Amino acid sequence: MLVLLPPSEGKAPAGRAAPLKPEGLSLPGLAAARTAVLDELVELCLTDEDAARAVLGLSEGQRAEVTKNTALRTAGARPAGELYTGVLYDALDLASLDPAAKRRATRSLLVFSGLWGAVRVNDRIPPYRCSMGVRLPGLGALGAYWRPVMAEVLPEVAGRGLVLDLRSSAYAAAWKPKGEVATRTATVRVLHAQLVDGVEKRSVVSHFNKATKGRIVRSLLSAGAEPKGPAELADALRDLGYTVEAQPPARAGTPWSLDVVVTEIH
Repeated sequence: MLVLLPPSEGKAPAGRAAPLKPEGLSLPGLAAARTAVLDELVELCLTDEDAARAVLGLSEGQRAEVTKNTALRTAGARPAGELYTGVLYDALDLASLDPAAKRRATRSLLVFSGLWGAVRVNDRIPPYRCSMGVRLPGLGALGAYWRPVMAEVLPEVAGRGLVLDLRSSAYAAAWKPKGEVATRTATVRVLHAQLVDGVEKRSVVSHFNKATKGRIVRSLLSAGAEPKGPAELADALRDLGYTVEAQPPARAGTPWSLDVVVTEIH
C-alpha cells in the first residue's frame, strides 16, 4: 500500500540537527529536479525579499519565512514525519505508533512537496516555505514542473498494490495515477452527516477533513491492514469502524472514490 499525503504549512523548527543531505533523500529519480527548485528558491530569497514574498504569497508579517528559505542548505533537518505539524499530522501522530506501525509508515507514506517533489516520512529535510501552487520565475508553476518527473518515477514507487490518495487538489496536480495504476487507486472525501428537520444533510468538511484522514491512516497502520485494492480498502475501513461508501470508477483508467461519512467532527 502506498499512501499519498499533502504536506502542511505548519512545521517544527530546525533545531540543532545536522543539515540537509540531498543525496540521502528517497526517490533518487527526483534528485535533479529537487536541486533545480532548491537552487532557484534559495537564490530568489537571498537576492530579492519583496519579490520572494510575492512569489510565495506571503504577507508583510511573514518575512521570516523568506529568511528561513535562505538557510535551507545549512539549517537543521528533521525526518519529514516530525517536521510537518498540521492537523493531519497531529491526528496521525506518528511518534506514538508502536514499532511495527512505524515501520509500515516508513514503507507506505509518501508526502508531496512543492520543494522536494515527494519524500518518505524518514527523509530528513529542513523547515521551508514553498507550496505546490508557487510559480517560480525560472521554472514556472511547480505543479506543472513536477508532473513529467513524477510521471517517470511514481509508477515504479506505486508497485503493484493499492494507492490511497489523500492529497489536496494542488498536490494531486503533480501526479495523477493513470492506466493500470489508476484502477487500484482510491481517493477519499470526508462528509459530515447531520439531521436537519428529520432529513439527513451531508456537507464537505475542511479542517476536519484533514483530521479524519490522519486518523484513517493511523488506523490502517496500527491495524496492519494491507488491502490489495480500493474495494478491499473500503472493507478494511468498515472493519475499523468507519462508515464508507465506495464508488467504482465512472470510466476506465480513473480512480475509485470513497466517501467516509462522519456524524461528529473533531
